[in-house]
Amino acid sequence: MAPSASQVFARISTPEPPGPPRILMRRAVVLGGSMAGLMAARVLSDHAEEVLIVERDPTEGAGPRPGVPQGTQVHALLPAGQTQLERWFPGFTLEAVAAGAPDFGRNDGQVFINDELRQVPDPARERPMLITTRPFLESQVRRRVLAIDNVRMAFGRAEGLLFGEDGVRGARYVPDGEEEAVDVEAGLVVDAMGRSSRLNDWLEEHGWPRAPMQRMPIKLNYASALYERDESVSDAWASIAQITPGEGRVARIGGVLGVEGDRWLMLVAGYDEDRPSRDADEYAARCREHFPKVFGDIAERGRMIGGVITYHQADSRRRDFHAVDRLPAGLVAAGDAVASFNPVYGQGMTSAMLHASCLSAWLQTGPDVAEEPAQAYFDRVRVIVDAAWQVSTFADLGLPHITEGHPPGYKVIRWASELLLRASMTDEPTCRRLNSVTAMEAHPSSLAKPGVVLRALRLRLLGRI
Repeated sequence: MAPSASQVFARISTPEPPGPPRILMRRAVVLGGSMAGLMAARVLSDHAEEVLIVERDPTEGAGPRPGVPQGTQVHALLPAGQTQLERWFPGFTLEAVAAGAPDFGRNDGQVFINDELRQVPDPARERPMLITTRPFLESQVRRRVLAIDNVRMAFGRAEGLLFGEDGVRGARYVPDGEEEAVDVEAGLVVDAMGRSSRLNDWLEEHGWPRAPMQRMPIKLNYASALYERDESVSDAWASIAQITPGEGRVARIGGVLGVEGDRWLMLVAGYDEDRPSRDADEYAARCREHFPKVFGDIAERGRMIGGVITYHQADSRRRDFHAVDRLPAGLVAAGDAVASFNPVYGQGMTSAMLHASCLSAWLQTGPDVAEEPAQAYFDRVRVIVDAAWQVSTFADLGLPHITEGHPPGYKVIRWASELLLRASMTDEPTCRRLNSVTAMEAHPSSLAKPGVVLRALRLRLLGRI
């Protein structure tokens, strides 16, 4: 009997150490050195004599990279992502703190839903929690990956794949500062080129089918700013505020995170025509008028470092490689090259880490990577993508500008979801179960158990929510 999606999810997201190294190929090439590419390279270091990462941005250290336009915005490493970091890099959290990440011992983070403070402490705060900027976290992962003897990084622009009779046999790239392309043979190529991946085009050019793509037009608008931390302004460490769409409410989300360098990184976001600008006064007014007091205090009384930086994401998207009936051998995709979600839910980096664990699970079976299409890998990735897609897109279906794509039974499912969200504000068991799903530690099917909804319904009938 085939394992259920929740069982596959649990196996992939395990904190247990990976299996022993097993060399399956002479060389692996990873196209893209962002989080997904770095994590894939770490996995491949156990299965290839040599791992080459081809990255287009020659940026070193912890600075933003041009290829990650959203890199300056708030990023959340979900608890499941931190678990995978510790799995692949034991001691990672302590090393990151030693390198400048904020002290993780606090447990006073706040969550506001529709201007109401959740009374139940966030269970994730009960254990060490890593909160940093995206560039800082990525630099720490890069440092650990490039310290592995058989991993190296080359800077350049990926130009295509090398195809043999039955699959991919390598990749082509133009080294930084040069004009001539270089061909690199490989037993396995990983596409980690993000949302703008050209993999479908390359496949089609060589007679292979494209992976079907799904899109949801979220029309998300971000604005973030850095501030010097100042205890006289606020003692905030982590505050999240969400306004869900509904009668008399405009969907918005905001976050204040204490990050490295003794700073706050603060985000406000809206949808569709609700578009924050780069004007500092407008930003401060938005923080004061639309979000809890801590946002306005920091925006009006804190010292801004630099200016307001905006970002727009038109859609969530997924490329369903698992649905392709003819895949070339020697090729996989990971991270945003497979699926890119509404970033307000913080699923991107964590999904990339879980994709790496999918890659490990497949390679541990000992496939002939040069001859065998990676269907078993993409089947595992589908479980991760489906879980994240279900959580994020179902919430986004409530946005008024999204008028299509509602599944059968949507109204009933939405009623149950809102009931659970309401119960999580005051009921600890419900909060724990809901947070385990949104933190990508448990499959969404765990919320469909009758006892979960019945508990919330009983609390409502008793007038406790």
